[in-house]
Amino acid sequence: MQQPLWAPWRMEFIRSEKPAGCIFCDFPAAPEAADRGNLVVHRSAHAFTCLNRFPYNSGHVMVIPRAHVADLGALGPAEWADLQEELRRAAAVVKAVYRPDGMNVGMNLGRAAGAGIADHLHWHVVPRWIGDNNFMPVLADNRVVVEALDEAWQRLHAGFAALGP
Repeated sequence: MQQPLWAPWRMEFIRSEKPAGCIFCDFPAAPEAADRGNLVVHRSAHAFTCLNRFPYNSGHVMVIPRAHVADLGALGPAEWADLQEELRRAAAVVKAVYRPDGMNVGMNLGRAAGAGIADHLHWHVVPRWIGDNNFMPVLADNRVVVEALDEAWQRLHAGFAALGP
């Protein structure tokens, strides 16, 4: 017998006003006071890290260059080096804060590859635990999310602060 499952965040996404521009350009351009609302947990000279709101999974962050580019080769050496350092830092913070059994780290290059925002490069860092992908996604195309976005922001922001600049 099928059981209905509750996924209220989907309606929030469907009904939410879609920004006219690129959120990955808007977030680092906003004052740091807006970081919590934008889910930005860390900024570096050429990159930043923020939580992924849609679809949200506990501790899922994205590492994003400030430059609006869709091609890896379009980043200059300093931008590339800073982006990779931010990725290394984000993986270290996620590991320290969430203590996962493993992590998925990767990029979706282009819409055909699954990029939701195809015009702006971004890395995904997703903590994983043995057994976390239980029967829910297989049977019902749903995930069990164990932590609210704001709590995740607090923990990850503190983790970056503890790691230092």
